[in-house]
Amino acid sequence: MGVLDIVPAGVLTGDNVRKLFEYAKEHQVCIPAINVTSSSVANAVLEAARDIKAPIIIQVSQGGAAFFAGKGLPNDKQQASIAGAIAAAHHVRTVAKEYGVPVVLHSDHCAKKLLPWFDGMLKADEEYFAQHKEPLFSSHMLDLSEESKEENIATCVQYFKRMAPLGLWLEMEIGITGGEEDGVDNTGVDNSRLYTQPEDIWDVYTALSKISPNFSIAAAFGNVHGVYKPGNVRLHPELLNKHQLYAEEKLGQKQKKPLFLVFHGGSGSTKEEIKTAVQNGVVKMNVDTDTQWAYLCGIRDFIQNKSGYLQTQVGNPEGADKPNKKYYDPRVWVREGEKTLVERVKEACADLGNTNRL
Repeated sequence: MGVLDIVPAGVLTGDNVRKLFEYAKEHQVCIPAINVTSSSVANAVLEAARDIKAPIIIQVSQGGAAFFAGKGLPNDKQQASIAGAIAAAHHVRTVAKEYGVPVVLHSDHCAKKLLPWFDGMLKADEEYFAQHKEPLFSSHMLDLSEESKEENIATCVQYFKRMAPLGLWLEMEIGITGGEEDGVDNTGVDNSRLYTQPEDIWDVYTALSKISPNFSIAAAFGNVHGVYKPGNVRLHPELLNKHQLYAEEKLGQKQKKPLFLVFHGGSGSTKEEIKTAVQNGVVKMNVDTDTQWAYLCGIRDFIQNKSGYLQTQVGNPEGADKPNKKYYDPRVWVREGEKTLVERVKEACADLGNTNRL
């Protein structure tokens, strides 16, 4: 049985998101979540998923959403980030079915200071729900890991009560992901805060499961955002199994691996670390740093290889009167970035066992 026997192609919402993650957990598959900053990036991600017959997660960060709307817009009240996230969502919704793959449409890290962005997206979900009986997005992430555990959980509960009736999935983070990404800098965080304790996970599970089963937890196990060499960061994905076992015991052994877990800061991880994380119930892994690099590589190589055709509009190594439009047309060189991004997304899916799943 493939994924399309369980959920439809296109953007998933409500229980279909949970069905997809249940399939992933049962089959020890993890679905990569790729950050997108433009329709070009989003299309390349969908193209990769189609080619390898795989479900995919497409997500926007606060900064990526602002870029999607246009860097020329003001963002002092998160208005550009709200508009860009909504624009990205509508674009993905418009084309996703054409690619024939199930898509989870997600918003990435939202710290306390960015809650106006979250509020704007949630308002758009409610407006979309009023017309279509489903939310605009599939899921949203609240990252209040810098706050106290009590405030983190209380805020998640507050928002989840509003999200659940719409059919929205909630991803929350407890324990801090180190490093720096998209303006959130945790490079100076005490090392002990990079490892979440089972008791903390259970507190989250207890609070959120009373509202809906449609949530996941990004538990810290030494994760660091950004690029690093394997071995330079002490990841302990085996800790995730302790979280599962603790929850199983608390639930009276009624359910194996009851937690839906998320892997942040995965760039530079070893294949073995990824495998262990997936075996322990990780169903979503964020991939951003590596795919940003991949997108650049195709454009960089094209510009270097075709340098002689990109100095003037007319005149190149073939002759002083030869036009260069077919080289500087954005559809040509942007496409080269898409091609290398497609291959990197395929690689991420293969690493996570997410191929030929439809």
